[in-house]
Amino acid sequence: MRIGELSERTGTPRRLLRYYEEQGLIVADRSANGYRDYDEFFVDRVMQIRGLLDAGLPTRIIRQILPCLDKPRIIHFPDATPEMIATLEHERDRMTERVNCLIRNRDAIAEYLDAVRTDDRPLESTTAS
Repeated sequence: MRIGELSERTGTPRRLLRYYEEQGLIVADRSANGYRDYDEFFVDRVMQIRGLLDAGLPTRIIRQILPCLDKPRIIHFPDATPEMIATLEHERDRMTERVNCLIRNRDAIAEYLDAVRTDDRPLESTTAS
């Protein structure tokens, strides 16, 4: 698929896709006319990259953990410093906190919806007569 289609399918601006390519996060084949051509695989990959960026990870770390998202997993960390490991542990813990918060909020909304759906009483007017 060409860059425009990848942009549409992922909701990611073309300029940002070119940036991901510059950073080594995605790789496009080039057609004879020089157009970028992306495999279907990159739809999910771009969504994963966006999620990791939204979680606060810098592209240099994302580039290193992308192999963990593939199967079979071939992981090679030539420069896994103690600082990088600490950063990843911190980001993992922060993501876990966000996930737990989202789960609590989802459950609260579900409980509210259940209560609203089972409440047969008509809504009372809040205006005074």
